Amino acid sequence: MLLLFDIDGTILQGATAAHAQSLRMALYEIYGVGDAGGSAASLPRAQAAGRTDIEIARELVLACGLSEDVFNEGLEDLKHACVSRYARLVPDDLSDCLIDGIDELLLELSGIEDVRLSLLTGNLESIARAKLAAADVGRYFPAGQGAFGSDAEDRSVLPPIARARAGTPGNPYPRERALVIGDTPRDIACARADGLRCLAVTSGPYRADELTAADAIAHSALQLGELLSQEIERGTASR
Repeated sequence: MLLLFDIDGTILQGATAAHAQSLRMALYEIYGVGDAGGSAASLPRAQAAGRTDIEIARELVLACGLSEDVFNEGLEDLKHACVSRYARLVPDDLSDCLIDGIDELLLELSGIEDVRLSLLTGNLESIARAKLAAADVGRYFPAGQGAFGSDAEDRSVLPPIARARAGTPGNPYPRERALVIGDTPRDIACARADGLRCLAVTSGPYRADELTAADAIAHSALQLGELLSQEIERGTASR
């Protein structure tokens, strides 16, 4: 069973400040929008939950009056600048941002035969892995697996990328044995775009009544573990 975990709002809470500042600083460095310190007040507001870093960046640059062509020309430089800034700003210890019980759940899941933990996040990959390393849970998510905001701007195309990496050449990991775990309607939508099931958690910014398109909703890591046990049994039975 391939379990595709979102990060912010699903594994971590309150770990986005340095990430957001890094992106704003990179926008100033590459496009000259905002200010050098990356203050939130220097740029228009943009909804971040469930979106990729590049999707957010594009919205901000266009809102500042620059063109699509200008944004696209600087895109690769933007990615490098954002990763570089975050490497300097990431806190040494983000373990206090772990959602209650999630570390224990990841440990338990990592010990189950034929269960594979992977990431599906709008974060650029280097930022995602640095963030989880600082929270001391990066070891659960192997390199070379998952899908990230650095792979595609459109979150809906990330699940097929993750399944391809989890499979063998020409044989992606089967849909019926893959599951997305996230905290936003966009997580649910990207799962559906690839024909996958999705479990939603209420530890992010959305209420349960805003996540009803998911196959099930968990209100705690304990409840998520119970739902995942059912999904793992379902996946095993489908083999």
